[in-house]
Parts: sequence; structure tokens; C-alpha cells
Amino acid sequence: MHWSVSIRTRGDRPIPHDEVLRLADAVAVHRGVASGIGTPGYGAQIVVTADGEQDAVRRGREVFADVVERAGLPAFPVVGVEAVSEEDDALPDPADPDPLR
Repeated sequence: MHWSVSIRTRGDRPIPHDEVLRLADAVAVHRGVASGIGTPGYGAQIVVTADGEQDAVRRGREVFADVVERAGLPAFPVVGVEAVSEEDDALPDPADPDPLR
């Protein structure tokens, strides 16, 4: 099953535009997007194949560490990881009063 894994870091300096662009290039092969321009950390959302949430988180962290290294970014500590399966992502939000809009 495919999982969307979002990972956020926190560092000691603002992240410039060029570093986030390098990260975006590195995560693109994983159907990913990068974030963090001007903030004290960077993040990415990537797609991995895994059997369950724990496996998705583990695999996402491995891929993230690899793309961060390839992009030449500092290895900031990870402060947040979330994984959502493609099955769960397709379900309507029960709190949304009008899920079809």
C-alpha cells in the first residue's frame, strides 16, 4: 500500500530558497514536495510503499535521510512524522459538514 509520509525538522537557522529547491529536486522522485523557505527547519512529504503505518514511518525516515544528504542540507533533528495511507486519505473527513464541496 502507498503511504504519504510528512516529516518536519527544526534547526538553528532559517532555510534559504536554494536549499529547499535542492530538497524539492531530491524528493521529486518519491512523488514528494518540500517546504521550509525562511523557517528554522525544512520538511518534506513523500510517498512510500509499506505494509503498515510503522513500516511507512520507518521507510519514510530512511528515504528522508537519504534525500537530505543528497540535497546537501544540514542534518537537523526530526521534530514530527505523520503517515497517512492512500486508503485513509481517500476517506471524507467526518468533521467536514459538506465533504462533497
